[in-house]
Amino acid sequence: MSILQAIVLGIVQGITEFLPISSTGHLRIVPAFLGWDDPGAAFTAVTQLGTMAAVLLYFREDLLRITRAWLRSLRDRSARSELDARLGWYIVLGTIPIGIFGVLFKDRIETGARDLYLIGVALIVLGLVLLLAEKVGKRDRSMEQIETKDGFVVGMAQALALIPGVSRSGATITAGLFMGLDRSSAARFSFLLSIPAVVLSGLLELGSILSGEEGQDTGAMALIVATVFAFLSGYAAIALLLRYLSNHTMVIFVVYRVALGALVLVLVSSGAIR
Repeated sequence: MSILQAIVLGIVQGITEFLPISSTGHLRIVPAFLGWDDPGAAFTAVTQLGTMAAVLLYFREDLLRITRAWLRSLRDRSARSELDARLGWYIVLGTIPIGIFGVLFKDRIETGARDLYLIGVALIVLGLVLLLAEKVGKRDRSMEQIETKDGFVVGMAQALALIPGVSRSGATITAGLFMGLDRSSAARFSFLLSIPAVVLSGLLELGSILSGEEGQDTGAMALIVATVFAFLSGYAAIALLLRYLSNHTMVIFVVYRVALGALVLVLVSSGAIR
């Protein structure tokens, strides 16, 4: 992988990780459009560490409060009623499904699930489901009103993001909207929930891709460059999306997903990309 490719893919990863349009899908689609090799699921997982660093930095105060409150709740049961402690437990609960399914379907995710036809279909289907969530979601609940059932439902939705094209943020924000959360709260909880799963998967894949076990000649320098650019673009994407959702709907992302999905299906069917 050249440094130019690493920069482009790093920026793509950073922007699309937090917008509800699928980072893993775009890291498969963009190289196909440009005639590059598929960087693979392991490369995607490692560069996600850059976007997770962006989340850690952006939400550092929230995470510090949540961590302290959660640790305190381990010793003091009465502390479990505090909002930050509850958020900590909801994040733990919501991480369990993706951990289980990630282990069970690891090989299929890294091979067959990166099929462009599947990605195109997933982009369209989740886009339409997101549109439905926009229409029927009450959006009358804030972060302070998140409950155990929200952590479970949003966590199950996060597991669907193992399929490229679904989108981690897209699936979790959609689930949050269905549960009645307002857009900003659904997005914030989505970002916080993503941290444990992405950090763990990225660290697990880091050793294998650097040692060449994944069968790809990515190179350490290309990985570093891609991860740095993913961090920079990811931090900007978080700030812009949260600001955007305070006054706008998700419809623009629905239109983008459906249009891109349809384009991918047409190009795959015609043999223009593979």
